[in-house]
Amino acid sequence: MKVTEHFEQAKGKTLISFEVLPPLKGGGMQAIFKALDGLMEFKPPFIDVTYHREEFLYKKRPSGYYEKAAIRKRPGTVGICAAIMHRYGVDAVPHLICGGFSVEETENALIDLNFLGINNVLALRGDPRQFEDKFIPEDDGHKYALDLVKQINGMNHGTYVDSSITNGEATDFCVGIAGYPEKHFESPNISSDLHFTKAKVEAGAHYIVTQMFFDNAKYFEYVEKCRATGINVPIIPGLKPLTKRYQLNSIPRKFFINMPEDLVSAIVKAKDDEAVKEVGVEWAIQQAKELKAAGVPCLHYYTMGDSETVKRIVKAVL
Repeated sequence: MKVTEHFEQAKGKTLISFEVLPPLKGGGMQAIFKALDGLMEFKPPFIDVTYHREEFLYKKRPSGYYEKAAIRKRPGTVGICAAIMHRYGVDAVPHLICGGFSVEETENALIDLNFLGINNVLALRGDPRQFEDKFIPEDDGHKYALDLVKQINGMNHGTYVDSSITNGEATDFCVGIAGYPEKHFESPNISSDLHFTKAKVEAGAHYIVTQMFFDNAKYFEYVEKCRATGINVPIIPGLKPLTKRYQLNSIPRKFFINMPEDLVSAIVKAKDDEAVKEVGVEWAIQQAKELKAAGVPCLHYYTMGDSETVKRIVKAVL
């Protein structure tokens, strides 16, 4: 079932969904199953599975020269999606990124997903590789998420990159995109950011999942601005609990978001790591309760390998 169909069936009830990371290369599915087994009591209609671009490493050869080698640290997104659907009977939403894919490879990936009965996808540009100061696409790949959305929508209308296909089967993907309540860090301002978000919706995107935020006012303002701009698709708030003191600096640095003063003050005053976690969990609970009371379509949790903390939060909210 499509993500948007789940919202329609919920008839205004706020749903709960989760996002998981593929295990590091060499790991197994048991870690994913262990994390999700404890979350299934909340009956998530769908689970997101992230995709990670390859990184470049430099390996020293016996000659003394360094060889550039590509390595994918977290492979397996498609396989994990299939395993989740088989084990739990819930829909899986694989992330599909521009980075590392040519347009033909993107088409082939979508064909594989379609064959597996996976009809949801989150279309993202993806981040630059480590040590690159800007995003660099493949020579024959998409530079922007907008182009990726257009390609998926084209396949939904039976249009393939391979021009020899004249009567291709139309796919039926429900397409999600990312939204940034505090704007994407590369956008000069929120108006510019919304302009490109609207373009992706007009190109065929069906819903938006926001980047994490810790100030609900930012989300509500973002939704209001989207609606004023003519963006009328569901907007799902993405949530993550703050559980460690160092995240006061690492999260804003990595995700370009602000921390509310009250949260920062409470974390700074916390006497130890356990107290820090309690502050973050309680903040996340109150944040989710307010969003639920406002009638958001879904509370989407970035588990980041910490399903137990997320489980505690969701229990307190439901």
